[in-house]
Amino acid sequence: QVQLVESGGGLVQAGGSLRLSCAASGSFDSINSMGWYRQIPGKQRELVARINSGGSTNYAESVKGRFTISRDNAKNTVYLQMNSLKPEDTAVYYCRSVVVLTTRQFIYWGQGAQVTVSS
Repeated sequence: QVQLVESGGGLVQAGGSLRLSCAASGSFDSINSMGWYRQIPGKQRELVARINSGGSTNYAESVKGRFTISRDNAKNTVYLQMNSLKPEDTAVYYCRSVVVLTTRQFIYWGQGAQVTVSS
């Protein structure tokens, strides 16, 4: 079993910054991609950013230039630095990891972190 523990959400004014962290623990051989998704009530969960084991990243168009994803492989942790936040960034942010155990891949999700940006 794998656990993803998120931290760093909160309330911030527009233009401010927040940093989310997600640490993976449990039984696995390695982690492939790690990423952040967000969801607003009544809407589908959408990709914000992801990073693969080699460090390649991709971002949603709406956050390019404002958000930066990074990972510390030694700590099995992924980060999302969010700058220049806008009210439309308000959502629950979920960490997602694809882990490898023997030859199989498994997807795990964090519990979610509320990010609220006030105007």
